[in-house]
Amino acid sequence: MFKTPSDYRFGLRLSERGCVAGIGDGIVWVRGLPSAELDELIGFDDGSTGLVFQLGKDMLGAILLSQTHDLTAGMSAQHIGRKLEVGVGEVLLGRVIDPLGKPLDGLPAADYRHYAPLEAAAPSILERDFVNEPLYTGCKIVDALIPIGKGQRQLIIGDDGLGKSSLALDAVINQRGRDVLCVMVIIGQTRSSIAGVIETLRQTGALEHTVVVVAEANALPGFRYLAPFSGCAIAEHWMRMGRDTLIVYDDLTRHAQSYRELSLLLQRPPGREAYPGDIFYLHSRLLERSTVLSISSGGGSMTALPIIETRQGELSAYIPTNLISITDGQIYFDSKLFAAGMLPAIDIGRSVSRIGGKAQHAAIKAASARIRLDYLQFLEMELFARFGTRLESGVEEKLRRGRILREVLKQDRLEPLPEQAHLGWLLAYSEGLLTDLAPTVVNATLHELLQSLVESSLSLNSPKPQWLAYLREQLMVLT
Repeated sequence: MFKTPSDYRFGLRLSERGCVAGIGDGIVWVRGLPSAELDELIGFDDGSTGLVFQLGKDMLGAILLSQTHDLTAGMSAQHIGRKLEVGVGEVLLGRVIDPLGKPLDGLPAADYRHYAPLEAAAPSILERDFVNEPLYTGCKIVDALIPIGKGQRQLIIGDDGLGKSSLALDAVINQRGRDVLCVMVIIGQTRSSIAGVIETLRQTGALEHTVVVVAEANALPGFRYLAPFSGCAIAEHWMRMGRDTLIVYDDLTRHAQSYRELSLLLQRPPGREAYPGDIFYLHSRLLERSTVLSISSGGGSMTALPIIETRQGELSAYIPTNLISITDGQIYFDSKLFAAGMLPAIDIGRSVSRIGGKAQHAAIKAASARIRLDYLQFLEMELFARFGTRLESGVEEKLRRGRILREVLKQDRLEPLPEQAHLGWLLAYSEGLLTDLAPTVVNATLHELLQSLVESSLSLNSPKPQWLAYLREQLMVLT
């Protein structure tokens, strides 16, 4: 307690000592410590640590953060005197860590100079600014029809195995060279799938601007609960420093299940689907920390892409409806589109971006103005055309254009496109330059066209006639 004998001062000293009443499933019950606070760290005589998570009349419940084999009932517990923090800063770029900041990549521990609390108040209204800059994911459908702005919270929702994580991974890869720092929070997944994500980031060069926070499927529920708050603290530190950040929560379904597990272990009253009554507050206090700050507050931004899983496409389930009400829009993945080979399997009709259009570049916004409506009309007409009725020539032409558009919107995973390519295909389609192509060759032709476009000197601010002249010239060569 005293560094040197001269530090000692004679006097009466009082300290609280608690006693471990029970241990199990990553939870420890402690009697005593009447002045303990929520989210306070407590220590045990064997060196184990816990996080106060439940305050009762006679006992408190704590999440075990570290545990030795010597921790037993009857052992004394005491206050540590601080809240839980995680190391932050650019030393984390390219690293894989657990929710407490410990390395999982086999490298030495990072030399942290700054720490940030996992739980922090969201920025106030006066600190925030309007979303006014686009964040490009590289996906044709998203960047053109469901745009995302820096500071937005855009939900990615759908059944398991439809490509939700692939879209988020593409978005992270597409931030290479854009001065956007990324945090990927992986919750409750198997070690093999986590290794695949990390290897993909490494091969594409995206790991250099990314931090991966991992809570594996076999981790204690407390670690899975803390993972998104740890990743948020890391991204929020950069946002407060004026940097643009992107954070992916993959996924919040498992996070909610971990919180439910903890709550049941701590004997909290269950509510709907056995979730505790504050499940809405759990995710709202997390996602409200994502925003764009005003210039006076640093001018940084944190864009959030939370992923949520549905069952049989049921959007009205408890957790999905909570997240839809918290976020600024959703990207919905449909199993029928996936089975039909429409990849990415994004349902444009059920997907929406409530504020991203305000941050969309004027040229892309103008070129995509009618495409969403045209595609939805095509889907409706195609449904009626299946009955075999005789169609007018105008309807036949709209069906043909719709089929071409459907082929144009297809995109392979791990192939994000720059914004120039988005404007190129939008103009080529809306001006009818692809009408004469057969749907079977549209993708191959468009791929070569966009490759040449990326290497050209055209930019989003180039005049539209210059764009059209280049596109016509290239299409003549390709066809």
